Amino acid sequence: MDLSNLKPPKGAKHAKKRVGRGQGSGNGKTAGRGHKGAQSRSGYSFKRGFEGGQMPLHRRVPKRGFTNPTRVEYEVINLDTLGERFDAGTVVTLELLAERRLVSGARSRLKVLGRGEIGKALTVRAHRFSGTAAEKIAAAGGATELIA
Repeated sequence: MDLSNLKPPKGAKHAKKRVGRGQGSGNGKTAGRGHKGAQSRSGYSFKRGFEGGQMPLHRRVPKRGFTNPTRVEYEVINLDTLGERFDAGTVVTLELLAERRLVSGARSRLKVLGRGEIGKALTVRAHRFSGTAAEKIAAAGGATELIA
């Protein structure tokens, strides 16, 4: 086996369809476009989702649910993660979490949840705290600060 023996698998390569080259080619006269109609014309391009005049799928499917335009999304972080990643006495801020890639961005809103245990005294600054998270941080000798 060497480079001179390599060739593509059978059926992988085929000649380009040459349209409008006479009746003998099988693609003469109308060049495979059929008779009349928009698709037979030059310059025709259909819109996204167009289904030949049939009601398109995105209009056939019923509307469902409700999207609240004023919904506030929170990035969440759990106590066990804070306990693993930070030393005692650290002030945990949104910027520090973003820097260490524990949340996606420093401009998002942060909520601390109470999964796991925290054995260190940390000062945590966040927009929201779950009840158990606030209790566990206080029990470990840390402090919670709400960001307005």
